[in-house]
Amino acid sequence: MNWKTLYSPRRTGETEAKARNTDRTRNSYMRDYDRIIFSSAFRRLQNKTQVFPLPGPVFVHNRLTHSLEVASVGRSLGKMVGEKIAAQYSNFGDDFIEFYRHELAYVIASACLAHDIGNPPFGHSGEDAIRSFFSSMEGEQKERIEKALTHNQLLDFKKFEGNSNAFRTLTHNYDEPEDGGYRLTYTTLSSIVKYPCVSEKGFDKSKGIHFKKSGFFDTELNTYREIAQTLGIPEIEKNVFARHPFVYLVEAADDICYRVIDLEDAHRLGIISLETFKSLLLPFFENTGDYNNRERVEEKLLRINDPNQQAQFIRANWIGLMVTKMADLFMQHEDDLLNGTLGKDLLACLPEEQYQLILAINQFSYNNIYNHKAVVEIELSGFHIIGNLLQEFVHAVLYAQEAKSEKLLMLIPKQFPIDCSDEKNLYHNIQSVVDFIAGMTDLFAIDLYRKMTGISITKIG
Repeated sequence: MNWKTLYSPRRTGETEAKARNTDRTRNSYMRDYDRIIFSSAFRRLQNKTQVFPLPGPVFVHNRLTHSLEVASVGRSLGKMVGEKIAAQYSNFGDDFIEFYRHELAYVIASACLAHDIGNPPFGHSGEDAIRSFFSSMEGEQKERIEKALTHNQLLDFKKFEGNSNAFRTLTHNYDEPEDGGYRLTYTTLSSIVKYPCVSEKGFDKSKGIHFKKSGFFDTELNTYREIAQTLGIPEIEKNVFARHPFVYLVEAADDICYRVIDLEDAHRLGIISLETFKSLLLPFFENTGDYNNRERVEEKLLRINDPNQQAQFIRANWIGLMVTKMADLFMQHEDDLLNGTLGKDLLACLPEEQYQLILAINQFSYNNIYNHKAVVEIELSGFHIIGNLLQEFVHAVLYAQEAKSEKLLMLIPKQFPIDCSDEKNLYHNIQSVVDFIAGMTDLFAIDLYRKMTGISITKIG
């Protein structure tokens, strides 16, 4: 891969590449950011669980606030790396310098903003609930679906992945006459595809980071292939591509944010103490050799009275420290990035002593946060609600002639087209059902479940 060809202002839905946007007020990638932030799919993230149940008396992060913070960190990473690339290749021309010095930051911010846009309600348990439903089908239902779908199409549901669904959300036209979905640039779209492979090739960690999960469904494979060909991203085996280097920056911004923010939320909720929070994060400031060392951080903490403010101060300084480290590591691994051979995320490229600190946070969070009673309860609710919604709507698609099925299908908005006249449409019909459910907010899913089960009745007027 080549830094010169890894960006393009071309957008999905366009038949040919357009000239570079010379608008200095709103460049192409600023427009990507605006299109995402004003979209209804992004707005719905405000009522999708990040980790802890919401709403509650203590504010905790939801998918929307998390995405905004990741975008902020990603912008800083993009700016820092862009400056380094522009300085290192200052003879590559004005357009090259303009992109890396002034526009890359908006690419990474836009991709960060959209990285969770395909996640279903109820946090990661929403993904698990969809996978579980399709993996545990029995009888005639299972037989009909497995007969009508290819192996890869079936795995799109059995191994449903929020990352793949994000790419679909941003590029699918949802029954509108114009193709291209949000019509984002190829550069931004390629920067969110962490696992650039189809479902049947993914979910095998032993083969490397490209194969950890999946990055696009069967329906979006050709869209990604066109993007890859335009940007010079190689196909390393059939339906598996190298990672775009910018993906590592988006991933790093997300990895930085959720690790420290989940700890901060747990502190605010009284799940962990301030001392525990300090013990996990302050060791990163040892031997930094600059103003942001542990002695200075602890000295400043002594002048802050409120425990929450102390946690915020540590969080802010830790993010700043990690952004600098990730930008440096990105450039240190430049050759591997361009060769498509960097087989781990940037956090895993930290020196061993510091990476062990990251692993300590991971283990602590798994034991004390992600398995906390309140988190487990919302995950179980998600399993039950999403599982039951899928059961009802998938049954309606399979047995559309039944009276109840006709009523159920009327609840699905027209943007999710369903045509039950031919069994050949079954993959797309089920996709529409999953599109509908995955796009729900937590509250909408709960409300619809209650109404469909008779727990509550719709009131008119």
